[in-house]
Amino acid sequence: MANQKNNKELKIVKAWCKGCGICVEFCPVKILGLIDEKIHINDIDKCIKCGFCELRCPDYAIYLEEDKNEK
Repeated sequence: MANQKNNKELKIVKAWCKGCGICVEFCPVKILGLIDEKIHINDIDKCIKCGFCELRCPDYAIYLEEDKNEK
């Protein structure tokens, strides 16, 4: 995976977040948190784009999106 170019961006749909905190618990680099019972990215620069948050979110409120500018 080190040789793969990952052109994805972490996105959040706060309106869909129910504040369960599952994504926070599964984040291996601990960049996610809850503020006012909604998901929050504490330090986007430390995100390794592993997709664990997206995989575990029951409400599809957090996801990795392909960079539309890269082709």
